[in-house]
Amino acid sequence: MDTNAVLADPRGFLTRLFDCAVAVADPMRVVAAHLPPRPRGRLVVIGAGKASARMAEAVEAHYGPCEGLVITRYGYGRPCEGIEIVEAAHPVPDAAGEAATQRMLDLVSGLGPDDLVLALISGGGSALLCAPTDGLTLDDKIAVNQALLASGAPIGEMNLVRKHLSRVKGGQLAAACHPARLLTLLISDVPGDDPAAIASGPTVGEASTAKDALAILDDRRISMPAAVRAMLERGSSVLTPDDPRLSRATTRIIAAPSQSLDAAAQVARAAGIETRILGDALEGEARMLGAEHAAMGLDLRAEAARLGRPIILLSGGECTVTRQGDGIGGPNAEYALAAAIALHGQRGVHVLACDTDGVDGAAEVAGAYADPTTLDRAGQRGIDAGNALARNDAHGFFGAVDGSIVTGPTLTNVNDFRAVLVLP
Repeated sequence: MDTNAVLADPRGFLTRLFDCAVAVADPMRVVAAHLPPRPRGRLVVIGAGKASARMAEAVEAHYGPCEGLVITRYGYGRPCEGIEIVEAAHPVPDAAGEAATQRMLDLVSGLGPDDLVLALISGGGSALLCAPTDGLTLDDKIAVNQALLASGAPIGEMNLVRKHLSRVKGGQLAAACHPARLLTLLISDVPGDDPAAIASGPTVGEASTAKDALAILDDRRISMPAAVRAMLERGSSVLTPDDPRLSRATTRIIAAPSQSLDAAAQVARAAGIETRILGDALEGEARMLGAEHAAMGLDLRAEAARLGRPIILLSGGECTVTRQGDGIGGPNAEYALAAAIALHGQRGVHVLACDTDGVDGAAEVAGAYADPTTLDRAGQRGIDAGNALARNDAHGFFGAVDGSIVTGPTLTNVNDFRAVLVLP
């Protein structure tokens, strides 16, 4: 695609960049290079996350049929010959995830030093790996999880709390595998690519304490079941980073947001576009970031005119939404809606924001596209953009104005992809 094609079809171009960002993180492209020789003893494959079933498929493409169990989101399963794929709920855990997690713990119990556990972990694993710590129930975890999702808490805070309410996160899955050798392959969906933050670090030690988790809940005024407060006051069972049960555990990040942004940038530059990456770890309220990036785009129109070619701003990370209304929306669509309002129909700026896993929030929609005609089309249908934003109904808004981006399961997860295209 050359610059003229970009000018003729901005939406098609931005969608192509998103597709490229997703494709470079496909487990079928990135897993095999990191697989060791088969061990002398047993090879047991475990995993959790939105990309984990595709990762398991890639493992069996390399090794052949393997023993194992992987938990993924409903609709994200893949065909495997030996590894069992279990589907469960995300972002709020359910009984299917709880039962599968217990079976996973049973599978890795009793392994020896000649055995190898291969853990396939990606974003979404926090909800899918569900094993409430002693004294808590699944309902307790669901209540806290739902409250955190509605609070606007960044993913780091959410995962810290989840760790201390679990008997599998914060290195505890690694402890269950000991003394077997453990290799964890990670697809990162967190700002900063911290292995301890991806899926709440089930195979990585944790430096925080239960008191830290309780402080987060109290600071955000999150109501919690009495059993949760009592448990956090007693202390949790997460492993510290120097725990000897982690001595045979290795972690390796095999795909990350920065790689996807770089791949999209290469395509943009090849099309003759001035390309700038704002960062792969941007966080904050989606509506604030959307308005900020829209303003940047408007400011760049004069520069694009001087250059005689488009400018594109690329970014990744994970925005949050502090839920105030009763609408249907996720952070990427809310970012795009706030950007559309800030652009106010002015010419020359086009915006796309999507989650690389194909699910923005809890909706089966990857994200949204906004252009200078978005508000006009909404007005023609009697839809008020400001009201939709106030109600957190970005998906409802874009669904009505043909701005939704729907991909279905992408089978990977390297966080959000955002692009602001400024035309000359």
